Formats: sequence, structure tokens, C-alpha cells
Amino acid sequence: MDSLQLLMDGFATALQPQYLLYAFIGVLLGTAVGVLPGIGPAMTVALLLPLTYTLDVTSAIIMFAGIYYGGMYGGSTTSILLNTPGESASIVTALEGNRMARMGRATAALATAAIGSFIAGTIATALLTLFAPFIADFAITLGPADYFALMIVAFLTVGALMGSSPMRGLVSLSVGLFLGLVGTDTLTGQARFTFGVPNLGDGIDVVLIAVGLFALGEALYVGSRMRHGALPIIPVTGSWRTWMKKSDWKRSWKPWLRGTFIGFPIGSIPAGGADVATFLSYAAEKKLAREPYRRQFGKGAIEGVAGPEAANNAAAAGVLVPLLTLGLPTTATAAIIISAFQTYGIQPGPLLFQNQPALVWALIASLYIGNVVLIILNLPLVGMWAKVLRIPRPYLYAGILVFAGLGAYAANFTVFDIGVLLVLGVIGFFMRRHGFPVAPMVVGSILGPMAEEQLRKSMAISQGDPLYLVQSPASIVIYATLALLIAGGVWLKRRQARYEAEIPDVDTTAIRTVEEEVAREMGR
Repeated sequence: MDSLQLLMDGFATALQPQYLLYAFIGVLLGTAVGVLPGIGPAMTVALLLPLTYTLDVTSAIIMFAGIYYGGMYGGSTTSILLNTPGESASIVTALEGNRMARMGRATAALATAAIGSFIAGTIATALLTLFAPFIADFAITLGPADYFALMIVAFLTVGALMGSSPMRGLVSLSVGLFLGLVGTDTLTGQARFTFGVPNLGDGIDVVLIAVGLFALGEALYVGSRMRHGALPIIPVTGSWRTWMKKSDWKRSWKPWLRGTFIGFPIGSIPAGGADVATFLSYAAEKKLAREPYRRQFGKGAIEGVAGPEAANNAAAAGVLVPLLTLGLPTTATAAIIISAFQTYGIQPGPLLFQNQPALVWALIASLYIGNVVLIILNLPLVGMWAKVLRIPRPYLYAGILVFAGLGAYAANFTVFDIGVLLVLGVIGFFMRRHGFPVAPMVVGSILGPMAEEQLRKSMAISQGDPLYLVQSPASIVIYATLALLIAGGVWLKRRQARYEAEIPDVDTTAIRTVEEEVAREMGR
């Protein structure tokens, strides 16, 4: 059965009323939480993950797809109206979009972000539909040594390219690998690193790791820097039907397309993630802009919102290519998505397309549907999202802590898990405070046991010969590709750093917190 027929079957499933409702709820919740200040997509997805526990697997995955796309878009509203990026990928949107808002053009900035996200998401999902089955078919032919090589690619690229320091990224990865080894050895039946605690015999649930590091740890970090005072929110006025002028459409459509085809390939490979894609898109638009529009960059150029927002959402869809076909998470959000699959006993990878074709194609179909729901919600209701931003911050982060605790308890219904969540949250707080990226730690905890299993299979087949790991043509190609990815990723990071240095008011060491932005605004 060809991919088109499978996709049509996926639409037949995803268009059923109950699944449409779950897609709508997912997009609504993802956007509502994603627009809150200081909350990025990874934290949004981690916080809302426990809400899917009571659903059947198809409903949960469809709802989760809506949460994913809603969370990815929600940050643009905060960036434009508050000048507070929730993640590094939203820095450029905050730069140009907030300048537009201060000039009385907040509606145009929000509209070009929403429409660009829709166009980029739709095209990128179509590319995912086209390429994913071929990659999955190829991946089926890989042996244990080849899969181990892929794990090494994920470890080194994610560890070295996430965050400002490769060494700190690798340290974070090592801690994650240690957490992944906690529990009972499946081969010998011996307890490992449990310290005599029976509750650790089954290991540490990856959901606890994700929620503890992203939700609890981030909430503690932002809460520790919290000050009192109202957020300076720029009001949204006028009807959404008149937000964009004819000249705005003319200046935006090319950046939408360019951003899409910059973001998707960068998102598909472990080479830095969406933040690299957004800065490259911004640099491309600045270079290609003609006078007098070029002089507007840094002062509110609509191209500087349209291109990076398209690149951001295209990269979000591109991340799903290695995740669904190879089981490799290349971003923090992708790592949490894998934990969502594993909650239902499903392992993303090449066999997913063979063993769960109905589920995976319903998921892909729901991405198209979620994209449509996203633009239907965000254009007319952006005024409502602006009011959500006025939630008092003590209530906001207290609510996050409560939801994180409830989610931890719902994983296995044990009080012990809440204690584990607290410990992980404190670890996440200190990692955030000292500049250690948390994404490699989550990736290590998820892929560590998988890499160990493939390594043991390889050693059993080769009777302990380590050269077996680098003898197959596929593994040789993978390791050669790893060298290229590392070199290319370092080059992209340097280009990003150069563009950041050329852009005023961008903090290259850390994302500005809400309180820092308030202080900056009050000082003007």
C-alpha cells in the first residue's frame, strides 16, 4: 500500500469527531500554556504530557501532536507583545516583532507569524510525509552495530551542539546516561545504582525526568528571580481581517517559503535545532532585502518575523523525521515526545511504520489538521491570548508546580515518584543556573538503555570483537556523517554567534527571563 493511501486512511481516522475534538483541545492547551511568559515548547509539552495518560493511544498521540504544534507557536505571541522569548529560537521574533508592536503594528507581526507558521508547518509536514517512509524502509536493513552508531551520532551531536559549551553538554549527557542505567539489568537480573531502594528497581521513569527538569526545574529557576510588578503588555487592537496590508503580504510570502526550506532540513538533522534555523533565516532575509526595507532590520522589519517564524515551525516538523523513522530525538521537545510514546509501550523507529501503520499515519494526518486548527484559533483569538499573559506570575508558577506534582504522581501513582521529581527539579534548577543544557540529559536517559542493548547484541554476534562496530558499510557511512555533522554544526553555531553579535539587544549567553525583561523595559 503506497504512502498516499496510508495517509488517506490516517485522515479517515483523524477526522473522526472524537479525534478532531482531541486535536482541538491539544492545540488550545498547547497555545494557552505556550503563550505564558518564560515557558518554552519543551516545558509546555512536558507540563501537559500527563493529561494524555487517561486516553487511548490514538487519542493521546493526536492530542499530543496538537500540544506540540500549539506550544511551538505560542512563544511568538509572548515574544512580540512582551519582548520575552521563551527559548532561543524566539529571540529574533522578539527583536523584530516587538519593534513592530511598539510602532503600533503588533497585529501585523502576530498575523505574519501565524500565517507563516501555518504555511511552513503544512509544507514541512508534506515533506515529512514524502521522506519518512523511505528513511524507515532503509532503516529496517540496519543491524545492531549500525543502530549503535546512530545512537553515538545522537549522543555526540546533541551533547556537543546544544547549549553554549560542548563540555557542559557532554557532562549533562553523561548524567542522563547514568540515570538511564538505574534499575535492574535485563541480562543478568542484577540491580544497578539503586542504592538498596526497591522503588528504583524498575528504573526512573523518563516522564519524571522530563517533567522534573523542564517544568519543575525551570519554574524554580524563574521563581528564584521573580520580582513584583505588572508586565508591560502591548495591546492588540483592530479586527484580525485587516491586520495585514497588501504590502505586508507582498513582503512576507517569500520569507515564509525561504524560512520553510531553511528550517526543515536543519530540523531533520542533529545540527543545532530551530535556533540555528531562525538565525540563518534572519540573516538570509537581511541579506536579500532591498532598500529601503533593509534599513528597517533591527527597527521592526516584517521579513524578520515572517522568515524566522516559518523556519522555527518547519524545523519543528523536521525534528519528527529522525524521531519517527530512527527513534532519535534531536531536540529537547523531541525527547519528551519519545517519552510520550514509551508511556504507551511504543518505541519510535523504523518498525513503527510496519507495526503501527494506522497510528503513525493518523499522527501525520493530525499534524495537517492541527496546523489548520492552529491558524483558526490564533488569528481571531489573539486578543484572548494577550489577556492570558496578565495572569499574576506567583499564581502561574505555583500552578506549574502543582501540575508537575500531579503529573509525577499520575505516572505510577506512588508518592515516591514525587520525591524523585523534587530531586530532579532541584538538579534542573542548578543546571539552568550554571548554564548546563538539560536536553542532553533527557536524551541520554532515553537512548542510554537502547544503546546498551544494541551494543550487547553487537558484542554477542561478534563474540566480543569491538571491530565489528565499525566494519559494516552502513556504520562506516554513519560515523563519517557524524564527523560532517559535528563540523557542520560547529560552523552553523559560529555563523549564529556572528549574527547574534551583529544584532543589538540579544543575550547570547542565556534567554532573558521575564524579570530581566521587565527591568529592561522599566529602565527605558
